[in-house]
Amino acid sequence: MENYLLDWANLLLRWVHVITAIAWVGSSFYFVFLDSSLTPPVDEDLQRQGVSGELWAVHGGGFYHPVKFAVKPPQMPAHLHWFYWESYSTWLTGFSLFTVSYLWNASTYLVDKSLMNWSPSAAVAVALSFFVVFWLLYDAICRLLGQGKGKGKNGDATVGALVAVLVCVASWLACHWFAGRAAFLLVGAMMATAMSANVFFWIIPGQRKVVAAIKAGQPVDPVHGQRGKQRSVHNTYFTLPVLFAMLSNHYSFTWSHPQNWLILILMMLAGAAIRQFFVLRHGYKLGRNRHPTAYALVGVVVIMGVIVWLKPAPGPSDGAIAVSATESIAGGAVNTSAASQIGYEPLQKVLEQRCYMCHGAQMQMKNVRLDSSALVKQHAQSIYQQAVVSKIMPMNNASGITDAERALIKQWFEAGAKVD
Repeated sequence: MENYLLDWANLLLRWVHVITAIAWVGSSFYFVFLDSSLTPPVDEDLQRQGVSGELWAVHGGGFYHPVKFAVKPPQMPAHLHWFYWESYSTWLTGFSLFTVSYLWNASTYLVDKSLMNWSPSAAVAVALSFFVVFWLLYDAICRLLGQGKGKGKNGDATVGALVAVLVCVASWLACHWFAGRAAFLLVGAMMATAMSANVFFWIIPGQRKVVAAIKAGQPVDPVHGQRGKQRSVHNTYFTLPVLFAMLSNHYSFTWSHPQNWLILILMMLAGAAIRQFFVLRHGYKLGRNRHPTAYALVGVVVIMGVIVWLKPAPGPSDGAIAVSATESIAGGAVNTSAASQIGYEPLQKVLEQRCYMCHGAQMQMKNVRLDSSALVKQHAQSIYQQAVVSKIMPMNNASGITDAERALIKQWFEAGAKVD
């Protein structure tokens, strides 16, 4: 019953998390586009009001005319919308999902004893420390070298370089300390935590100070806008790397690779480069910079390089591997029949050795039980998908399933998944 309820919690939290993430990423992308597309106002009345940029757009049958006041409007409106619950809701649902999916069953999902043989509580403590330590170091870099320190664009470049190094170090540590899938997700959650913390600790407090100063009739310190802009820019470059880290847990060929840390870094680099292309593309249309095609090409080249690098090496045929697995399971009794004739008996031996511990009479993880021919037939498609296609199961290969045994499952399934 506990596993069943946890599965429902996982599903519902994931659903809400995706919804709130769409709202946050969507509003973030829109405002980056808006900032890059604004042009100086033509109307003299807008100029007198202090409007620094305007945009005309058409959408859904209507025309829109957003304008931007760089420092403050001539008077505060009665109704002012704040963009922060999108961020907070995304983080709260994401952390809850991380807790239910990984921290609650740390010994299964977080710990890979071939990397670090530590207790579940120690693994949870170290995983949580990634969020705190990364934020503290990242925030210190921004405060010491970022906007408001007279560093200008050189300071921004230095901050960007140091933050990139920090992300690379965290990625290396996570992939050497935790199970691959958990490591990728942990790095993504770590960066997402910094994004939400930027909103909570800097962007929204700075905006509140600006609003309070305007209402009190006091001069507005532009440093609040500069700092908020800096953190907002960082957030937009974090977005695609974070999304890759979150989605990659469905594709074991990335996180199960011996150099998974390098794959993670390269794919996040590609995401950041592609995001830079879209950010600069809007300004190019207005003649503010050169065409940013080079950034898109860098991202595509890196991705293609990773694809070529991870290309599976040619090996023995599945039939030969399956026969080898049958020989091993049968204790030396060679089964010389064609691979397509693999039946239930050799498959059952594999399941007994590799799967019953989590999907047998004593435990039914994900409400799946595989210790009878009828149940194996019922879950044949899932067995094939999880053990052969994605290679996600057994989790972290805790039971030591071999490539030969996976090939045997593949041959059994493709032959019709017979259990009689």
